[in-house]
Amino acid sequence: MENEFLVDSQYLSEQALAKKHRLETDPSFRKSHMEYLPGMEQIQSDVCKKVMSQVASYDYTHYTAKDVRAALSHPVCSLEDFKALLSPAAEPFLEEMAQRARQETSRHFGNTVYLFTPLYIANYCENYCVYCGFNCYNHIHRMKLTMEQIEKEMKIIADSGMEEILILTGESRSKSDISYIGEACKLARKYFRMVGLEIYPVNTDEYRYLHQCGADYVTVFQETYDSDKYETLHLMGHKRVWPYRFDAQERALKGGMRGVAFSALLGLSDFRKDALASALHVYYLQRKYPHAEMSLSCPRLRPIINNDKINPLDVHETQLCQILCAYRIFLPFVGITVSSRESAQFRDGIVKIAATKVSAGVSTGIGDHESKYSGKETDGEQGDEQFEINDGRSLDRVYADIAAEGLQPVLNDYLYV
Repeated sequence: MENEFLVDSQYLSEQALAKKHRLETDPSFRKSHMEYLPGMEQIQSDVCKKVMSQVASYDYTHYTAKDVRAALSHPVCSLEDFKALLSPAAEPFLEEMAQRARQETSRHFGNTVYLFTPLYIANYCENYCVYCGFNCYNHIHRMKLTMEQIEKEMKIIADSGMEEILILTGESRSKSDISYIGEACKLARKYFRMVGLEIYPVNTDEYRYLHQCGADYVTVFQETYDSDKYETLHLMGHKRVWPYRFDAQERALKGGMRGVAFSALLGLSDFRKDALASALHVYYLQRKYPHAEMSLSCPRLRPIINNDKINPLDVHETQLCQILCAYRIFLPFVGITVSSRESAQFRDGIVKIAATKVSAGVSTGIGDHESKYSGKETDGEQGDEQFEINDGRSLDRVYADIAAEGLQPVLNDYLYV
């Protein structure tokens, strides 16, 4: 079973539709996904080779219940143990994995759960990624907030009590250039104690500039570590270049960012291999940059505007829980984030086991926090969302629900340096 990603819009011109169809059907019409474009920085790093060599040799069907029991009995989880815990053979041991994960989480994070919210400031995009609501061929209402509008959104969010924000844009250098994002970071410093970024990958000097503007954390989704599958999903634009995206977190660290976050989008390819690659990406970079804070998430595909049939296929909540528990056992010091793509029930459960950070008061649209937070219609223009969320609870509600489980919600414990 496969997702039906390809949808035509009646609003496209004949010329645009013809180009779209050729990109979808003629691989020779697409630029190489392994070749850097002009202006893309190439760094000398062995991390990608290490990660992908392990993924290439991973055959999860070879692992047995005996391997899983042995992995759970070891006080320190080895790479081979981790591979066993990701395998289908580990699914019957989910309760034991959850107990071990809960112990590791409690040992390294206590009972704390961190809270944040995203702020989308623009949804223009120059890429054709077939699964994304922002893709350049999808007919949605596009919008780029002005600095005045950004500050208004930030004030509304800050007034709700939130202290950590994640700034996002569509992947368009022409519409959301580095100076625009930098100015947004400067505004965010006025209202929030921690400012993170989830934007298109940039060069080391640009990450350095954004850090000087007030950001200190960068999130980049590789989407899938399967480069061949990646090529069939990202048909046009800067995002098509797989190796440039892979090295984004390392460039961010070289640029002075305090921390970086990693993820594959589960449901795009073989989720077990993508989960292995995501964790190994962290594993090898953590050894190279031991001072950096690193975190993982594992979002699943969600429906988008104009395509409500998109789903995560074989990645059900059971498999998602298995991955998160395996992450925690293998990487006990790493933060694990579970976003509002997942249900309130799942998130309330997983924070008691493996997750250390969740979003709250979430909107993936542009300029709509006033209406979302107040429940009242506003006259202001709004841009369409990137995907449908599954947990729309406010900060107050998420905070109360976490506290009711005997956990301690934390709004922030960092100082920007």
